[in-house]
Amino acid sequence: MKKDIHPTLNPVIYVDSSTGAEFITRSTSRSKQTRVVEGVEHFVIVADVTSSSHPFYTGRQRSNTVAGRVDRFNKKYNITK
Repeated sequence: MKKDIHPTLNPVIYVDSSTGAEFITRSTSRSKQTRVVEGVEHFVIVADVTSSSHPFYTGRQRSNTVAGRVDRFNKKYNITK
C-alpha cells in the first residue's frame, strides 16, 4: 500500500437525534464536539436516522401519510364517494 494516501480513522460516537441511541465505531468523520469513553476521546456526530429509528429496521411503518395523500388527490380532482 502507498503511504500517506489513506484517510485516518477516528473513534466516533454516532448519536441518533430521535431515539438517543449511541453507536461507538470508527470513521473518517470529525466534529467539534468530543466525549471521553473508557479513556479514549471520541468525536460525537448527531445523525437524524440510524438503524434504531429507521422504519425498515424497527418494523414500524408509518401508514398515516397514505390516507392523507388519497384525501388530497380526491379533493384536488373533486372526486366524491
